[in-house]
Amino acid sequence: METIKLKTAKFHAKVYVIFGIMLAVMALLILSAFEKKEIKELAQNEPVGLPVEVSNPVFEKITEWDEYTGRFEASNRVEVRARVSGYVESVSFKDGQSVTKGDVLFTIDQRPFKIALSQARASYGQAQARLTIAQDNFNRVESLRESGAVSAEEYDSRKQALAGARASIQLAQASVDNAKLNLEFTRVKAPISGRVSRDMVNQGNLIDGGSSNSTLLTTIVATSPIHFYFKGSEADYLKYSRLAKNGERGSSRSTANPVLLKLQDEDHYIHEAVMDFVDNEIDRSTGTIEGRATLENKDGLIEPGMFGKARLLGSAEHEALMIPDEIIGTNQSVRFVYVLGEDNKVTTKNIGLGSLHTNGLRIVKSGLTPEDKLITNNIQKIRPGVAVSPTKKSFAQTKDALAVVHTEQ
Repeated sequence: METIKLKTAKFHAKVYVIFGIMLAVMALLILSAFEKKEIKELAQNEPVGLPVEVSNPVFEKITEWDEYTGRFEASNRVEVRARVSGYVESVSFKDGQSVTKGDVLFTIDQRPFKIALSQARASYGQAQARLTIAQDNFNRVESLRESGAVSAEEYDSRKQALAGARASIQLAQASVDNAKLNLEFTRVKAPISGRVSRDMVNQGNLIDGGSSNSTLLTTIVATSPIHFYFKGSEADYLKYSRLAKNGERGSSRSTANPVLLKLQDEDHYIHEAVMDFVDNEIDRSTGTIEGRATLENKDGLIEPGMFGKARLLGSAEHEALMIPDEIIGTNQSVRFVYVLGEDNKVTTKNIGLGSLHTNGLRIVKSGLTPEDKLITNNIQKIRPGVAVSPTKKSFAQTKDALAVVHTEQ
């Protein structure tokens, strides 16, 4: 009996142990489920890093361009003035029209000049008659001179009379030529091809001509080609001279270096010109030297006096780092960019800047390496030390602008 009781007690003990183990396992499973749920909830409540785009700087061989401002001027400009005085009989052009060299612009009353030409021709006829008489008289004494029938004084007198008659005929011919020329000058012609201004003197007015104070009738400007004048500093002049001396860039005095131009309402430098003049001295009052570029302007878009900007070849080809201008920050006088650091946290790097390149990127002189990952968007929402979620992008360059071409997750 006691044996049976002992066996029953051992059985109950085993049951209690198994039941305890099962309760412990169930407790562990319940606790694990709560921990997973808590972790999941914490993960859901944890803030996600701000999404940003990152890109490496552009690193390639480039040629730098220097920027200048200036104005366009006509390649040729003429003030049209009459070479004879008189009344304006007619005006043969419309204000502002294009004219060709030789076109008649004004006609001055020709009647006085026709009369003057007739008088000159009459004088020429008289001089020719006197020459004939003098020649006949000289021929007579010429045949008598050998026989001694005429004195030496008479011979010399008629010889001199013949010479005077010949001089008179030349003077009369000159008067005829001058009268013809004055008559021709009554038709005021365009000395060059170009665009004419308005008529400063209307029909019926009396004008002065043939002197430095002659009446200004109109002006003509030639706009194809057209010139662009600008001024550079002494430092610029020295830089270009040394580049030419080292064979890195041709001198603009002897080489048609390329120049890119843009107008006031244009965003890009789309007009192609060439350098064709550099002044022979530096202005002592301003410390600058004048240069000139020439543009074809076949469509006549550009007018003299217009404002423009130019980019001039400023270096030999060299490797450079470039970044978009819009991602550069400023802290007083320090320029910086946001860079992706370790653990996807934002850091900053101070940089030294160069000129703006033609592809819309700014040249970086110092502070960056080609491996740096630049943050290119959400610049206003980030600060150093903030964790972000980066997406990699690359910059593609065009002639005048920056474009983003592909995305890598």
